[in-house]
Amino acid sequence: MAIRKIGTLIVLVACFISCDQDSMFDQYKSISGGWKINEPIKFVIEQPDTIQDYDLFITLRNTNDYQYNNLFLITTLDFPHGKKFVDTLEYAMAEPDGSWLGRGFNDIKESKLWYREGVRFRESGNYTLSISHAVRKNGNIQGDQKLVGITEVGLRVEQSQK
Repeated sequence: MAIRKIGTLIVLVACFISCDQDSMFDQYKSISGGWKINEPIKFVIEQPDTIQDYDLFITLRNTNDYQYNNLFLITTLDFPHGKKFVDTLEYAMAEPDGSWLGRGFNDIKESKLWYREGVRFRESGNYTLSISHAVRKNGNIQGDQKLVGITEVGLRVEQSQK
């Protein structure tokens, strides 16, 4: 009986994953013991279509150990031929009452955060996105050396719906 339940669960998960046709790239990287400020998380987007428009999202999972209501990120998108695009981003992570904005039924919440809309990868080759956190306590100049409560950081690239 237990084997049948596990088999059914595997089939349902496989169907759910295979139905996601809009996603061209979807990858998470796990963080254990805290996200260190000087250790960016990197994703390589291999040979994207140069005529298709894409929407890019930063995805992440956090627990109740995350102490802030917002998140500051520094992103660097490296193009195949040497150009770089650097941006500083701020995302709300919680309501004013402290309840998380992400989705999930247990202690882990998942957030899908807009990064770039309508992107066309005009250069052929691989693109690399590096993501670092820049979170700090109010009044502190230095960022938190180790950010606790973020368990995974991801990148999702979808075909633009425009």
